[in-house]
Amino acid sequence: MPKEDDSTRSAVIPQDYYLENLQAWDERAPAHARAEGYGVTRFIDDPEYLSDVVTFDAPLLGDLTGVRGVHLQCHIGTDTLSLARLGAEMVGLDFSGESLAQASALSEQAGPDVEFIQSDVYAATDVLGTERFDLVFTGIGALCWLPDVRRWAQVAHDLLVPGGTLHIREGHPMLWAIDESMDGALVVDYPYFETPKPVTDEHDGSYLPVDTTFAAARSHSWNHGLAETVMAILNTGMELDILLEHDSCPWEALPGKMVAGPDGEWRLTEGRERLPLTYTLRAHRVD
Repeated sequence: MPKEDDSTRSAVIPQDYYLENLQAWDERAPAHARAEGYGVTRFIDDPEYLSDVVTFDAPLLGDLTGVRGVHLQCHIGTDTLSLARLGAEMVGLDFSGESLAQASALSEQAGPDVEFIQSDVYAATDVLGTERFDLVFTGIGALCWLPDVRRWAQVAHDLLVPGGTLHIREGHPMLWAIDESMDGALVVDYPYFETPKPVTDEHDGSYLPVDTTFAAARSHSWNHGLAETVMAILNTGMELDILLEHDSCPWEALPGKMVAGPDGEWRLTEGRERLPLTYTLRAHRVD
C-alpha cells in the first residue's frame, strides 16, 4: 500500500460496483510496473523520457511550466510523471492503493516529485477539498471504468479554476465496441452507448503482456458514446476547444489486425480509414 506521508492521502472506499475492479487493479499494478509496455525502467534511466500518450499530445498540451494539474485515474503514474517532466506541478489520483504504491516508487526513483492521492474519482472534489487546478488530465483507458460519464464531467469541471483546461486522450468508443477476438473482420459486438449494466469480463491476464496470471479475473466496464461524453462536458458549462479523432492508438488494441508505425502508434494494417481508435478532447471552464 502507499506510504502514509504528506505525498499520499487516503480517501473513501469505492462504491460496491468497483470492488471487483479494485481487486483486479490492485493485483495487476505490480505486474504493470514490471511490464515493458509501461516503460518504468526507461523513466528511471532517462530523465527526459515521456509516456507514449503524453508524447503524442504534447503539441496540444502546450507549455506546462508552473501549471497546477491533477491526473484522474492515474494508475501507476507514468502519464502523471510525464506531465510533471514537462513542467507541471502534478497530483495523481487513483482508487487503487497498490497502483499508487507503484506510482510513488516511480516518482521517488525517477523524479520529479508527484503527490499521489487515493480516491474514487467521483469523490475527488471531496478528497481534494478547496484545491483547484489549471489542468485536469485523463488518459487512455480511464473513462471505461466509470458507469456515469456525466458525474465524471461534473467532477472535472469542479476541479478546475475558471479558465482551466480539461484534456483527454481516450480510446474511441467505437474501438471499445469491437470484439477483438474475431479473426479477420471488424465486428461490433459490445455497446457503443453508456448502459446501466456493465460489460463483465473474465480474464486472468492483462491488456498488455505481463509475466504472470491473476486470481482477480473479473472486471466490469462501461462504454460512453462520443456525443455522450461531449454533451456531458458541455452540460457542465465548459466550452469545447478541440475534438480530434485519430486512426491510431499507443498499443496493439486489435491483435493481429494492426501494425506499429515509426511514431510508436499502432494502426489498422488494412483500411485504417474504417475505424477511429482514439480521440483527443480539450475543453475549458468558463466561470
